[in-house]
Amino acid sequence: MTLQTPYYLLDKSVILRNMEKVSYLRASSGVKCVLALKAFATWSVFDVMRDHMDGTTSSSLNEVKLGREKFGGETHAYSVAWADHEIDEAIANSDKIIFNSVNQFERYSDKAFAAGKSVGLRINPGLSHSHFILADPARPFSRLGEWDRERIEPVLEKISGVMFHFNCENDEYESLDRLLGQIEERYGDILHKMEWVSLGGGIRFTNEGYPIDALAQRLKGMSERYGIQLYLEPGEATVTQSTSLEVTVLDVVYNGKHVAIVDSSTEAHMLDLLTYDEYASVAPNTGPHTYMICGKTCLAGDIFGEFQFETELKAGDRISILDAGGYTMVKKNWFNGVRMPSIAVRHLDGQVELVKEFTFEDYAQSLS
Repeated sequence: MTLQTPYYLLDKSVILRNMEKVSYLRASSGVKCVLALKAFATWSVFDVMRDHMDGTTSSSLNEVKLGREKFGGETHAYSVAWADHEIDEAIANSDKIIFNSVNQFERYSDKAFAAGKSVGLRINPGLSHSHFILADPARPFSRLGEWDRERIEPVLEKISGVMFHFNCENDEYESLDRLLGQIEERYGDILHKMEWVSLGGGIRFTNEGYPIDALAQRLKGMSERYGIQLYLEPGEATVTQSTSLEVTVLDVVYNGKHVAIVDSSTEAHMLDLLTYDEYASVAPNTGPHTYMICGKTCLAGDIFGEFQFETELKAGDRISILDAGGYTMVKKNWFNGVRMPSIAVRHLDGQVELVKEFTFEDYAQSLS
């Protein structure tokens, strides 16, 4: 099937492979896993995910509603700060609501209790694994969660759970094990009082070679030690290596290097590359011909990266930009009015279906 580029291509067979690892971890450890919609919210593939996960977690009211409507299972409502005009709807559409601060808890928890919801509080342990200060939840002066024990203590008898989100792209089990040990040492008395504890996301346990059995035993031991239901909030881990951004070469120029301009953009379609100053990935990335692959926007730094190709590139050639699922599709935008990538799904039988195509009307309606 030939589709007009650019488009995101999601492979259900790869997502299912990740999901089988999620299911294995759940069965081996007793942990529950809720999909972090902030990382991935393409609901057209939720049908191969929902049987392997326990529900969803959010960062906004829209994500709460999407999780309830499109995924099902448990719906966890979290936001760095809820507004007066959205809190009632957030509570109505969730099973658990987690407040980021004691201030927010005191402002809204009575409504949550009256609705019979399970209420939690985010605690910032001042510990983290992150390669980027931008994404480090324990960065100096972080607003993400309460850190003052004196403020936390008075509400402990009222809440049923706490959340510690302290990982970002952590693929090192030893690091996770060490951080969990420090959390248990500092907050063991609090853990004993809780019914459930979320350890957040950012743990890349679906990566090839990750010691998932060691993780399962570590989580199972922690759960049994404190008599708590543990939750993980995997996002990017659920769609690792499942999605590509399919693009077409529009022009090839030489400015001291060979440059291929494609019908896509890092700024608009793979924003994390710019945010974290990283290059994209292509495969096989071998051959004698080196090209800098660049986007078509006016941004001078709209660059996917520099890669190797077996043959010289020319207008009309196709390139697959890899691993474009997590924290990518959720961030796409209309910068320069560049055509928004369509969304296509490769089903388990190998058939490719175009599930969403964006039009000028979508672009116009995103403005005013």
